[in-house]
Amino acid sequence: YADKVEGVFATVFRQAAMYRFEQRCHETRRAEGELSPEQFGNLWHEELQAMFAESVTLGEQHRMWWSYVGHFIFAPFYVYAYSFGELLVLSLYQMAKAEGPSFEGKYLEMLTLGGSKSPEELMAIVGVDLGDEAFWRGGFAAMEALVTEFERLWAEQKSV
Repeated sequence: YADKVEGVFATVFRQAAMYRFEQRCHETRRAEGELSPEQFGNLWHEELQAMFAESVTLGEQHRMWWSYVGHFIFAPFYVYAYSFGELLVLSLYQMAKAEGPSFEGKYLEMLTLGGSKSPEELMAIVGVDLGDEAFWRGGFAAMEALVTEFERLWAEQKSV
């Protein structure tokens, strides 16, 4: 269960930090010119450290980890798709729980259309407006529920 919680957080928050790193690299390049590996490392370190806040202190060796992410070179700004997908699925899951069996038919219809329609058109089938903040908050609520359940399981395990 801990792996699931960790995976969801890594997908949503780490990928968002990577996106912010990529944005800052491009902004800095436009403002200052070519960046050195050290500058990339500093930007990487700042964005990832911000994600962890005071819970984890990243070491100096972490500064070069940006270089292992091929997306930055081969598919710029692709990393957003991971956070988007994770939150989309979690939010749809919240909808499915709330609507019950009536959600299934709409969901299956959406899936059968595959890539034949835009994401906005596909989500409209299940009643989702991708611009609606409330929909996305459902994904964060699902994350919170995962953490709450993990904490309950941990407390239960500790008392055994």
